[in-house]
Amino acid sequence: MVTVYTCQNGVRIVSEEIPYVRSISVGIWVGAGSRFEQPEENGITHFIEHMLFKGTKTRTARQIAEEFDRIGGEINAFTSKENTCYYAKVLDHHGQLAVSILADMFFNSSFDQNELDKERQVVLEEILMSEDAPDDDVHEQLWRVMYPTDALGLPILGTNKTLSTFTSNTIRQYMEKYYFPENIVISVAGNVTNDLLLHIEKLFGRYERTEKAVETKLTNPTFHSGRFVKERDVEQSHLAISYPAIGMKHPDLNSFIALNNIIGGNMSSRLFQEVREERGLAYTIFSYQSCYADVGAFTIYGSTNNQQLSIMHETINETLQKVRTEGIKETELSNAKEQLKGSFVLGLESTNSRMSRNGRNELLHGRHKTIDETIAEIDLVSMDKVDRLIESILSVEPAVSIIGQGVK
Repeated sequence: MVTVYTCQNGVRIVSEEIPYVRSISVGIWVGAGSRFEQPEENGITHFIEHMLFKGTKTRTARQIAEEFDRIGGEINAFTSKENTCYYAKVLDHHGQLAVSILADMFFNSSFDQNELDKERQVVLEEILMSEDAPDDDVHEQLWRVMYPTDALGLPILGTNKTLSTFTSNTIRQYMEKYYFPENIVISVAGNVTNDLLLHIEKLFGRYERTEKAVETKLTNPTFHSGRFVKERDVEQSHLAISYPAIGMKHPDLNSFIALNNIIGGNMSSRLFQEVREERGLAYTIFSYQSCYADVGAFTIYGSTNNQQLSIMHETINETLQKVRTEGIKETELSNAKEQLKGSFVLGLESTNSRMSRNGRNELLHGRHKTIDETIAEIDLVSMDKVDRLIESILSVEPAVSIIGQGVK
C-alpha cells in the first residue's frame, strides 16, 4: 500500500512498505527538468545533478562513493526533460545512512570551483560521446525538428556554449527557483520502518522556500513537421521518424502504449516482422512512445546499410499506411493488452522500480493507482479508442531525422 505524508513545509514523503524484502530504495524527486530551462540555461539541470556528487562541506566526492561501496549500496541520479531524481538502494538496516548522505548532498554541496571545472569537462565528454554515436544523435536532432522554438526540443545535456557559463552562483540561483519544498517528493520503497520515515521528515521537512521559487509552467508546445539530414561517414544510415501524440495525463494513454506495441514495440510487431523478418532490411527496428505532462511523441527508429535506407524508409511508410487504412486486428489488440499487463506487473518486482513509479506518480498526478486499478484500465482499451488514436497520430506529417553516408 502506498501512503503519502506531506511535511509542514510542503515536501511530500511517499512510502510503500514491502516487508518481505531486505532492501530500501529511496529517491529525491525534483520537479525540474530541461524543458523548464531558459535558452541560456540549457543543460544546467543535468549539470547540477552531476555536481551534487562532487562533495559537500563534510564529505568529498570520494568519501560519498566509498561510504556506499562500504555498505554494498548503489547511488545514482538522472535528469529528464521534466524531472530530476537522486536515488539510492541499500540493505534495509542502512536506510537511515543512505538518506543522511543524500540529504547532505542535497543541502550541503559545496560547488567548489575546481570540481566545477573538472565536471564541466566530464559533461562535455558526455556531449561529445552522444554526438559521436549516430543512433543517439539522430534522436537528439529529431527533437530539434519537432520543437525548434521550445525548450522541449533542446538537449538535456546542454551545449559547450551554455556549459561554459555555469558557475556556483548560477547553480545556486537555479536551485533556489526549482528546488523548493513543494516541488520535492521523497519516495521510499522496501522494508520501510516508521523510524526511517521520521528520519526523512527530520532532514527534509523543515527547510523553507525562498522568494525566488518559481512554479513550473507547461508551454503546450506546437509540433513541427520537418526534415533533418546529416551526411556522415558511417557504415549504416540511421532513420528516426516522429509523430505528435498524447501526454501522460491523457485518458487514452494505455491505448497509445498498446498501439505502440502493435506497430513496433516488440518482436511480434508489424514493423519488426515486415522490416526485419520478412525483408531482412535491418537488424534494429522499433517504435516507442515518449509521454510528458502535456504532449507526447510516437517515434520509429531503424538503421540499415546506406544503400538500403530508402527501401527501409518506404517499407516503414507502407506499414504505417496499412495500419491507418486497414486498422488493427482484435487478436493484435488482445495480445498487446496482455503484454502491457505483463510488463507492468513484472516491472514492479524490485524496490527501485516501486520507488520510481511512486515518485513519478506523485509529482505528475498526485495520486497512486493500485495494481488492480491499472490492470482494469488496461482491460478497458478498445478497438474504437485505438482506431481514433491511429487517425489522430498518423494523419499528421511527421518529423524526420537521418544520419548517414550519401543521404539526401
